[in-house]
Amino acid sequence: MSKSKALIIAALALGVTSGVNAQQQPAPPQLPQAPNMTFFVTGAGPGKGADLGGIEGADQHCQMLAQRHGAGGKTWRAYLSTQEADGKPAVNARDRIGNGPWQNFKGQVLATSVDDLHSDNNKLGFDTSLSERGQIIPGVGFAPNRHDALTGSTPEGRAFPPGEDRTCRNWTSSTQGAAMVGHIDRKGLRDDVASRSWNSSHPSRGPDGGCSQSDLRGTGGDGLFYCFATQ
Repeated sequence: MSKSKALIIAALALGVTSGVNAQQQPAPPQLPQAPNMTFFVTGAGPGKGADLGGIEGADQHCQMLAQRHGAGGKTWRAYLSTQEADGKPAVNARDRIGNGPWQNFKGQVLATSVDDLHSDNNKLGFDTSLSERGQIIPGVGFAPNRHDALTGSTPEGRAFPPGEDRTCRNWTSSTQGAAMVGHIDRKGLRDDVASRSWNSSHPSRGPDGGCSQSDLRGTGGDGLFYCFATQ
C-alpha cells in the first residue's frame, strides 16, 4: 500500500471515530419548565446594575427568561415604574402587568388582581417569590443577601414625582442616581412597614453613585426585579 493511501485511510478512520464520539456526547440537561408560570423574580439581572436598557430592555429580559423555562408564549412585563422625563409621561408599574391572577413556578397563586397584589393579602414572600427556575432568592440571614428588587415604585405601585430620581434615570444609569427597591423576602433590618414591603423599602445608594452593580449589592441586592405575565 502506498504511503498516500495509508494516510487517506487513517484520516477516514479518524473521521468516523470522531463522528461516533460526537454522537455519543450526552445531551445538555433540560432547564426546568413551568409553562403555567405567570410571575417570577429574575434569578439574575442584565449585569449592568440598574441600567436595564430602559423599561423596554427589562421587558425583554423577562421575556427571555420566561422563554427558557417554557412560559415564553405569554407577554411578560417588568414590574417597574418610570418617572416623567424628556417630555415623556410617567409610567406606573401597576398599570403594565395585566389584571392577574398570577402564580409562581410551583403554581402557587400570589395575587388575584392588581388591587390584591398591592394589599396586605398578597402572598409574596421568601418561600413564594421564586425565580424563573423555581428557586428561592437568598434574603436576610444569607451571604450574600440578594433580596432587593428594583421597582422605582411607591407602595401603591405608582411612579414617584419627577423631582427626585427613584429609577436610576429610568433604568438607563449604572452610575449616578437612585432606585427604589422592595424586599423580596419581606424582611429588613427592622420590623416595620418599609422593611416588610415587597415593592417600596428604600432607595439604593453607594460610592459609585447609587446605580452600579456594586452599589446594589452593597445594600443587599443584585439588580433583580419582578416579572409578570399580562395574560
